[in-house]
Amino acid sequence: MSNTSGLFAPTEQSHRRYNPLLGQWLLVSPHRSKRPWQGQQEKPAMEKRLAYDPTCYLCPGNSRAGGMQNPEYTSTFVFDNDFAALQTTVPIGGVNVRGLLRAEAESGVARVICFSPRHDLTLPEMEVTAIREVVDVWVKQYQELGARPDINYVQIFENKGAMMGASNPHPHGQIWAQRTVPDDPARETAQQLAYWTEHGRSLLTDYLDIELEERTRIVFQNEHFVVLVPYWAVWPFETLVIPRRHVQDLAQLTNEEKNALAEALQQLTIRYDNLFQISFPYSAGLHQRPTDGEAHESWHWHMHFYPPLLRSATVRKFMVGYELLANPQRDITAEVAAQRLRELPSTHYKHTQPQ
Repeated sequence: MSNTSGLFAPTEQSHRRYNPLLGQWLLVSPHRSKRPWQGQQEKPAMEKRLAYDPTCYLCPGNSRAGGMQNPEYTSTFVFDNDFAALQTTVPIGGVNVRGLLRAEAESGVARVICFSPRHDLTLPEMEVTAIREVVDVWVKQYQELGARPDINYVQIFENKGAMMGASNPHPHGQIWAQRTVPDDPARETAQQLAYWTEHGRSLLTDYLDIELEERTRIVFQNEHFVVLVPYWAVWPFETLVIPRRHVQDLAQLTNEEKNALAEALQQLTIRYDNLFQISFPYSAGLHQRPTDGEAHESWHWHMHFYPPLLRSATVRKFMVGYELLANPQRDITAEVAAQRLRELPSTHYKHTQPQ
């Protein structure tokens, strides 16, 4: 498209944005958001669930798919995944055929965290005090698993909703802790170290300063945390949770910061649910320094949220074609997405009285 004014207008014209955490580019095509949609539409998830489901593998007292019985837990509950993606004991070995066919043995631990005994609650409907208990479990698990000599990275994450592959609607997350550092955290390690070496400051500290000056992509903030749509966001309503203080991992947070993180998570996920008035699906995960014994002073702890919904509760973003073969691409700008989320009510739509 030609620009008759001669001035680049990123709100209207196609452009590339750079992701400094991964060292990658993405294509932004804001003009495409006006196109009609005749593609696949998802069926909205059925919302009504019981507080206790006798058929649920994760509810208190029930038997899990692997045959173990859950205790009658009353807050959070952690257990080793019955169908773990990582095996604790794997013989050392590998494959290397002329440097092209390569494989390495990989060991680790996979665990499940039930956020609440209530089958019908998700993070946006939990009290801040209950979310704080989840944060405390994250801290404990990161410290416990990270202290093991055979674990060099602890990935804590949540897949919410069937659209994001969650096999059970009970509110829960997972931990995959492994011998090697996965690709994205490894890239973030390298990018943050390069910035630290050149500037002597944290990459995300300097980035957050820009966001607090511009204020166009901030969704929510409190004394200790800022929730924003990153300038380089790929998913339509992708967000980044960043602590104002430069800390390398979750375990370094103070008591007040942990409370503030719980509030930030509640407020963000409430806005997600309020956006289309559904239980909003997403994949979310914590990124923090590897547990390989190095200080990793350049690391700045943060949390990613990647939700798939685009235009409504039934229209999702697909990573196909260009995204699979070239670069990530998005249609609505980060600024528009942030404005929509920011302007939503801070009270969950289920608790709002009809007018």
